[in-house]
Amino acid sequence: MAREESVVRFERVSFGYSDDKPILDEVDFTIRRGAKLAVMGQNGAGKSTLFALAAGVRSPESGAVHRAAGLTIATARQVIPRAELTLTVRAFFEKQFARPVYDIDPRIDAVLEVVNLAADHDRLVQSFSGGQQARLLLASALIQDPELLLLDEPTNNLDQAGIEHLTRFLVEYRGTVAVISHDAAFLNAFTTGVLYLDAATRRVEQYAGTYADVQEAVAARIERENRKNALLAKKIQENKDKANFFAHKGGKMRLVAKKMRAEAEEMEEAKVDVRKEDKTIRPFAIPAQPGLRSVVLELTGYAVLKAGKPVEKRANVALRKGGHLLVAGPNGIGKSTLLEAIAGGSARGATIAPGVRVGYYRQDFSTLDFAKTVYDALLAVMEERDEEKMRATAAGFLIGADTIRTQIGDLSEGQKGLVAFASLVLARPGLLILDEPTNHINFRHLPVIAKALSDYAGAMILVSHAPEFVREIRIDDVLDLAK
Repeated sequence: MAREESVVRFERVSFGYSDDKPILDEVDFTIRRGAKLAVMGQNGAGKSTLFALAAGVRSPESGAVHRAAGLTIATARQVIPRAELTLTVRAFFEKQFARPVYDIDPRIDAVLEVVNLAADHDRLVQSFSGGQQARLLLASALIQDPELLLLDEPTNNLDQAGIEHLTRFLVEYRGTVAVISHDAAFLNAFTTGVLYLDAATRRVEQYAGTYADVQEAVAARIERENRKNALLAKKIQENKDKANFFAHKGGKMRLVAKKMRAEAEEMEEAKVDVRKEDKTIRPFAIPAQPGLRSVVLELTGYAVLKAGKPVEKRANVALRKGGHLLVAGPNGIGKSTLLEAIAGGSARGATIAPGVRVGYYRQDFSTLDFAKTVYDALLAVMEERDEEKMRATAAGFLIGADTIRTQIGDLSEGQKGLVAFASLVLARPGLLILDEPTNHINFRHLPVIAKALSDYAGAMILVSHAPEFVREIRIDDVLDLAK
């Protein structure tokens, strides 16, 4: 493998977590030096597994992953593991190296400046907001100064300023980078190629150009394949009709009929499997708890963080049945802290009407029990257990028989998000609290989710840094914590 040409090459790589859960089937593709690639695919298709194989964290069952000699690789993970949340910033960065680094502090300062984050090195990781933790994850990869940078959903939890900062960095970045993301606008800004992992075929398709270019190329390819199959289908039917006609003539005409049937069979084999687009979740509704009072939540005050210190503010919010409140503000100001306190009933100045059920979608999915199977977790949230209804709801979120008995902790982040939405549908909350519900979710699902949230008849509080998503949702009031 020539060093100047490619840094990683997959050669007929197959991989699966078990016999009944295959992920890759004889995959071939190349990551060339200096490329900026988007890695796309359905939630749960195996994109993060692809990164683990490229980095050597996992080994293929068959085939080979070839890496350039001496290649250094760093991966910015989707989330910070729970065991690392109690580390200090310094210890978190020290953990990225196999050997002690004695000049770690100036190196930490340098990478934190790159990701636009100021932080005391003795501060605990768990004290940072979700958006700030996303910046720490990126910085933890950059501090290793890799030749190949693998970014797994780097825009999750980032506010608009953070996404713009990351985009500028990637446009100017001189190394090789591969990015898993469902944010099409973000990917179009810097990518030079796309690796698409097809969950149906378990193969990787490689394309040149931005994601927008690839969308056009795929649409044209599907049109060509459908046109070819339609033409073949017409000829096949003509041959079969003629064969049936000649077969009844007897004599030599039967030989002609036999030949025409053989030609029809050859044309059947010449048909191509048309590339399938990602499946989209079915339209759904989140039923509101019946018998809600007019005012579901009253908020008379809240705290924001300024320079790391809480500052109390007054408010006059009466969230009524059917009301939708957007909580806005930059990373680190305290949006998630406020939502968590309201959901847990510990927020000073927040009063939830008696008897109201709260449906809480956390950005880290910690409201889900990772040790439970999807089956048990979904049944547990129902007032009256109805397995048929539960399975039908799960299927609408692409949670089928092959997934429903899986432990939640073994799912991809995107699949956890879909389980969380299925839980909300089955729980029928009166107050719906959503913290960054677009994180990890395939962009094809977002219009369906936006429609369900917009139509929700209970009271809703939403935090989201995805402006296109928010624009599709009915918002009645905005609480901007930065004002």
